[in-house]
Amino acid sequence: MKTYLTNAQIILSNYVLENASLLIEDGTIAAINPVVTSNAKAIDLNGKTVMPGMIDLHCDAIEKEIEPRPGALFPIPFAVAQIDKRNAMAGITTPFHAISFAHEELGVRNNDIAAEVVRSIHAYQPYALVDNHVHCRYEITDPTGLPILLDLLAEDCIHLISLMDHTPGQGQFKDLQAYQNYMTRTYKKTAAEVEAMANKKIQNAEDAKSRIKTLISKALHQNIQIASHDDDTPERVEMMANMGVRLSEFPINLETAKAAKANRLFTIFGAPNILRGKSQSGSIKAIEAVNNQVASCLCSDYAPATLLAAVFRLPEISELSLPQAIALVTHNPAQALKLHDRGEIAVGKRADLLAVELVNNLPQVITTWVKGKAVYRIIP
Repeated sequence: MKTYLTNAQIILSNYVLENASLLIEDGTIAAINPVVTSNAKAIDLNGKTVMPGMIDLHCDAIEKEIEPRPGALFPIPFAVAQIDKRNAMAGITTPFHAISFAHEELGVRNNDIAAEVVRSIHAYQPYALVDNHVHCRYEITDPTGLPILLDLLAEDCIHLISLMDHTPGQGQFKDLQAYQNYMTRTYKKTAAEVEAMANKKIQNAEDAKSRIKTLISKALHQNIQIASHDDDTPERVEMMANMGVRLSEFPINLETAKAAKANRLFTIFGAPNILRGKSQSGSIKAIEAVNNQVASCLCSDYAPATLLAAVFRLPEISELSLPQAIALVTHNPAQALKLHDRGEIAVGKRADLLAVELVNNLPQVITTWVKGKAVYRIIP
């Protein structure tokens, strides 16, 4: 089947084509401004912007689909189907659902539930609108999570792994009080319960390095990339890079982000941070990372709709052009995860595409195509 998109503003890697056209054939981009378009279904986009479908390396919004209120859990297959639709509407054609294996943190961040979520995502994929991937987040102070992750690796259920350490005193939680505030607010824990959890994390940290080495070795053997999470010092970045880590998620400060880039790690910052103008945990502002050229990728973190909004906001508040901003959520994450078949509008690439227009000065997805198939469309 052929689809011919006409009268569009097309975002290429380095520049914008005005009043341009695009030919899609058999799920791939066959031509840009084609001469011959016989037997193709023509769609006049009336000047709308066409850009690559977005690649979201980290979003845990699926947790809220499963547990929208504390203790109120929906069936996991139902939740997986809902987040799939939400991503199609948001223009995220390749989401990496961030699933936490952190047994002490309770709720859906429970190893048994997490494993069920991972398997449910894979089971639903034949019916899915978008190309769903799994990003397993491993809390390194939890020895019970490692064997489950090794089982999931053996089942080919994992596409990205990140290494988390939420022990108070480093990373996101700069002291016990910050950790206690989060656990009390999120999981309604008492101060005594939080202190006991923190002490257990400290005890379990002794063997964490051995567990990390085992997990990294198995993952890299299967060509699965590794990310570190909440890096807070250049020394930590260098240690992680030497162990085979390729991405740094949410580096805490500018010095650490610069060290990540110096060590050739892809850095990931949150789109919600761009829209809100600050980090929810008091870390570096994402716009500061962008302006210092140490932001490789943006992710939606916990809110899929923020990704497109942040991308279109960046040319207004930074020196990035629109193609450069779009690369943060398309080409760059594709390179980070070695997804060489997508992430840009070029002949031979997957026809994962978006048609976008400004509505009340906000970018809105009008149509989402995945491998050339329109999976979401607003009908005028």
